[in-house]
Amino acid sequence: MDELTRYDLSALAWYLLAWGMLGWLSDYAPNVRPSLSRLMNASRHRWMMEMLRRDVRIVDTAILSSLQNGTAFFASTSLIALGGTLALLNQSERVQLLFSDLPLHVAASKQLLEIKVLGLAVIYGYAFFKFGWAYRLFNYTAILVGAVPPPDHADEPETKKAANRAAAMQIQAGSHFHWGLRSLFFSVGYLGWFLGPVVFCLTTTLIAAVLTHRQFWSRARNALMDDEDALASDDQGGAP
Repeated sequence: MDELTRYDLSALAWYLLAWGMLGWLSDYAPNVRPSLSRLMNASRHRWMMEMLRRDVRIVDTAILSSLQNGTAFFASTSLIALGGTLALLNQSERVQLLFSDLPLHVAASKQLLEIKVLGLAVIYGYAFFKFGWAYRLFNYTAILVGAVPPPDHADEPETKKAANRAAAMQIQAGSHFHWGLRSLFFSVGYLGWFLGPVVFCLTTTLIAAVLTHRQFWSRARNALMDDEDALASDDQGGAP
């Protein structure tokens, strides 16, 4: 840790703060200006309420299968990225040589490069566990959907509770998926650290700004806001 300057530590602190704050704003912030993720949580809940009135639920299971496949893809991608990052630890000297040839030369020792590479590996490892758990929760959701009674009992309290359980499980799965995907996005900003703490701050700010825009001011969010009832059931968030 002696290789890390106070500028490196300050840039890393800003990186972690931006990542955590964006996650908190997306999942937990009050509904003064709800995020795209929270609006989609309301749609997930509404989907389950519609599902319990359908006699044939092939469409619902097909959608859940699509969500699982997408999550499995990102989990595999994260694992591959993790393996590639760990392989860099055996190539630290070649990486040093590469940086020395860049127009923007940043002096970095072998130890500092290894510290940064390990940090990148931690990010990809975190993303893998998030996607892996999200996949498991989507699997649980499929089981809970199968446990929902037929539409003949749609108005019974127990049937509505079963649909609510499926919705809550799916919202949790979506939340963990969001944190995993956000990890991959922020890993791009992390690459700026290899060019120095100033570039690290700039890339972190850029990634945070882009993701904040997508969550709170994007066209996708505006499309959901056209529905006046979008927040009717949005009272749940996820944990990092």
